[in-house]
Formats: sequence, C-alpha cells, structure tokens
Amino acid sequence: MITVFSTAHRLHHGSELKDGAIKPSFEAPQRAEIVLDRVQQTGLGQVLPAQEFDRTCYVAAHSERYVRFLETAWSEWAATGKTHHALPLVWPVRDLATDQEPGFIDGKLGFYAMDAGAAITPGTWDAVRGSADVALTAMEQVIDGAKGAFALCRPPGHHAAREYMGGYCYLNNAAIAAERCLSRGAERVAVLDVDFHHGNGTQNIFYDRPDVFFASIHGDPQVSYPYFSGHAHEQGAGAGVGFTANYPLAKGTAWDRYQVALKDGLGRIAAFKPAFLVVSLGVDTFEGDPISHFKLTSDDFLRMGAMIASIGIPTVFVMEGGYMVDEIGVNAVNTLQGFDGDS
Repeated sequence: MITVFSTAHRLHHGSELKDGAIKPSFEAPQRAEIVLDRVQQTGLGQVLPAQEFDRTCYVAAHSERYVRFLETAWSEWAATGKTHHALPLVWPVRDLATDQEPGFIDGKLGFYAMDAGAAITPGTWDAVRGSADVALTAMEQVIDGAKGAFALCRPPGHHAAREYMGGYCYLNNAAIAAERCLSRGAERVAVLDVDFHHGNGTQNIFYDRPDVFFASIHGDPQVSYPYFSGHAHEQGAGAGVGFTANYPLAKGTAWDRYQVALKDGLGRIAAFKPAFLVVSLGVDTFEGDPISHFKLTSDDFLRMGAMIASIGIPTVFVMEGGYMVDEIGVNAVNTLQGFDGDS
C-alpha cells in the first residue's frame, strides 16, 4: 500500500486548554513520525510526497471565509504584538449565535472555533494545507486504480466542520478527499470514522447530503468529547436523512462489542454502493491511549482492516487520532496490513 506523507506537519506544534490549564498539545509532531517509522520498518509500501493542490479543493468542503481565516489568522494575531499561540477567548454560544464574522482577531478565533484545542501558531496554515494535500494525493492514487492508500495526515481533520476548527483539527482532510471523488465524477462516496471521538466536523459537512454516507463509531457523547454530537438519533437532515449513522459505545468497549457496530456500519456502507470509501483512521480506540477509554488491542486493528477490506470498495485511510503511546504506529499499520490481507 502506498503511503503519502509531508514534512510540512512539523511546522505546527500547538498548545491547548485542558483540565483548566494551558498545556502542550497531545497532538504533537512525534505522532506522525512514529507512524512513518512503522510504515518503513514493516515495508508496507512506497512512501510518496504530497502534491500541491489549489485552495478550491479545501473550499469544496469548507467556506471561502473560513479558509481565508486560516490563511491569515496568524498574521492578524501577530499584528497585535502577540507572539504566543493564539487561542479563542469567547464563543458565540446559544443566544449569542450569529453569522456575522467579527472584524478583530480575538472575535474571529472564537467565531471559527468549537473549543480551545486548536491553537494557531506561525506554521499552522502551512501544516494544515500540507495535511489536506496528503489526503488529496492519496485519493488521487485510489481514483487512478489503487485498491487502497494511506494518507499519513497531521494535523488531523475530522473535528473541523464547514466553518469551525477544534479538537486539533483545522481542515477536514477526509471530507476534502471525499469531495475530490465527487468532483472527479463519482456519484456516491462513503466516509467511515473509526476514531474514538465522534467525527462531528465530517457529519456537519455532509449532514444534509444524499451523495455521501457517513458512519461513525465512537465513545458515547454523554461522557466523551465532543459531547454535543454523535448520538444515535442523528441520522441526517433534509435530503440527507438516512445517510448518517452514529454508533455511540460505552466506556470500556472492547472488540466483542466494537465489531458488532463495525459490521453494521460496513453493511450499510456496502448497501449504499459508493464508488470510494474514506476511512478516518483514529487509533485512539487502543486500550493504552491516554485520552480515550476503549479497550481495543493491537491485534484488533488487524481484524478491523480485514473487515473493511471485506466490502471490496477502493479505500483511502486518512490518519486522525491516537496520542503518544508507543503502539500508535503498530496499530495504524496493523489496520493497513489487515486491509491488505497481511494479517
């Protein structure tokens, strides 16, 4: 399997507000390097650099003004004399909700954010643009005939919605890849999110669409981030009703329960008959992950990959979560080897 990787990810290492304090982000550059090392150690396949794509590919999944904000946020922040990482101060919640973009950077940061977990740094835009290009390059490989490809994206993307960032995510790499398929002539595309945390951003982008089926298996939002999306009753809106499937699972979920949800989700995807499948591959479902609470083992990721392969749809795996445990590379590559039949 071809892996696509960009060194641009190293330009971004943020901070986050967690447990009441500003701390270095769990989403650190070492994550991608650990996975790349495992790809190379196992001889998974060729590693390709990302091609450069036009910003219209990002706007296909996001709004023009949101992409423009990401492009200019650091320069606007720095123009105020600040040199530390930019985090939002205030959010337009409930009765303060508005569609009017503020004119000052402090307001813009809150307007375009769901949390204080996606800091803007000097290298953020170049890193997130590079990450989206990784997903697009991998998607091109599959459109051109490959059975599967691995987009080793960093920063991740599945919490990024049409007009907001959050959860370490800025551009939604999986959604951008799915939109690329549609622009190249595919009638239907599916996205399967196996990250521990609900893919709220991907759901937001496609919720009223009948051409993209979205399925997410994740921790119950009653007790798990992002808390405000991912309930089983969320099944789409308007023309998109029935094209979203959420599988919230309890704390401590292990493979015996997880595979039931995965089988059902894959069955619904197969019935949808998409031309391509995009998998948001988060391996924070692992039993040792520091910010999650499922109990999957490394061998379970081999089984997961094999189950995904069983529906016979050309697939792009887009790297999402998995946080600084030694096994992040093992678990990501195990999924890909299971898909390839190397388990």
